[in-house]
Amino acid sequence: MTFGEQPAYLRVAGDLRNKIVNGSLPPHTRLPSQARIREEYGVSDTVALEARKVLMAEGLVEGRSGSGTYVRETPVPRRVARSGYRPTSGSTPFKQEQADETARGTWDSRSEQVEASSVIAERLGVRAGDRVMCTKYVYRDAGEAMMLSTSWEPLTVTGRTPVMLPEEGPLGGCGVVERMAAIDVIVDNVTEEVGARPGLAEELMALGGVPGHVVLVIQRTYFASGRPVETADVVVPADRYRIAYHLPVK
Repeated sequence: MTFGEQPAYLRVAGDLRNKIVNGSLPPHTRLPSQARIREEYGVSDTVALEARKVLMAEGLVEGRSGSGTYVRETPVPRRVARSGYRPTSGSTPFKQEQADETARGTWDSRSEQVEASSVIAERLGVRAGDRVMCTKYVYRDAGEAMMLSTSWEPLTVTGRTPVMLPEEGPLGGCGVVERMAAIDVIVDNVTEEVGARPGLAEELMALGGVPGHVVLVIQRTYFASGRPVETADVVVPADRYRIAYHLPVK
């Protein structure tokens, strides 16, 4: 192979990708078999197999047990808008984070006290092993799982208060800002870091993805006078959603 020349499996994958993009291989069409790819492109079984693996890793095709490999329906990405804190005025924080005003957002949640891992302890400014309230969420739009979130709050802040459980009590379901204000903790800053990684098996199962799919991870932390009072990991499937920021200039 000369400098700049693509490996054979990438050339085959590229040609098949173009056929998927231009509609020659429309959604739900069965991908040519390994034997047919080998014959059509004059390549080995190994090259044909690797080309199919590339398309599967890119999320363009999916395997169906006992049936073969098929072109996936390409979703049209929706926006998840993140525009900073706004008073809820009766609207849930989750509703505010959806760009489409007609979206029908619901969620399930489960809270439990756990010991802070070294990573979470560092993010919350507490000691590893300190007790924190961990809440796991599955967010849905019109019944479809669209986002996962795991939050941690130090019990040194919320323990034995009416807001100790984020989804229960008089302020259950309200945002962090409102809940903390109820116990005289004034949130004045929030940071978010966005990254991407392959989804974990349990995440993809919950979100309806396939192995190898990439997820966007938003690492968010709320602060009150420099003290972290909540940190969370928000997980969104990268092929179905885009994170859109609209931040005020002060």
